[in-house]
Amino acid sequence: MAKIKKGDLVQVITGRSQARGGDRGKQGKVIDVLVEQNRVIVEGINFVTKHVRVGQSQRGTKTGGIETVEAPIHMSNVAVVDPGTKKPTRVGHRVETVTKDGVTKTVRVRYAKKSGKDL
Repeated sequence: MAKIKKGDLVQVITGRSQARGGDRGKQGKVIDVLVEQNRVIVEGINFVTKHVRVGQSQRGTKTGGIETVEAPIHMSNVAVVDPGTKKPTRVGHRVETVTKDGVTKTVRVRYAKKSGKDL
């Protein structure tokens, strides 16, 4: 079961500090999850410059140049943020029974564990 999903609010917990030009401590929303590579793309985190070849679109406008885009970051370097305390936390799963239209199902639900001061 995935601990980090698209749309989660995560915080970078490793790397260079913001004072030294890094992203540690920044929070952002997960844009995409690359499961095969164990990486996530986070909005506003890990910007890189990308050189795009000049081309032409269907309407005749020129495209290309130097763009800044978010690069993937490893899942182990981010932690899910607890919605209540706004601090990074660990994620757990518990089994709950849900009754819908007279049908009872058991489903796994994610929940935020206690936020520690070490994270």
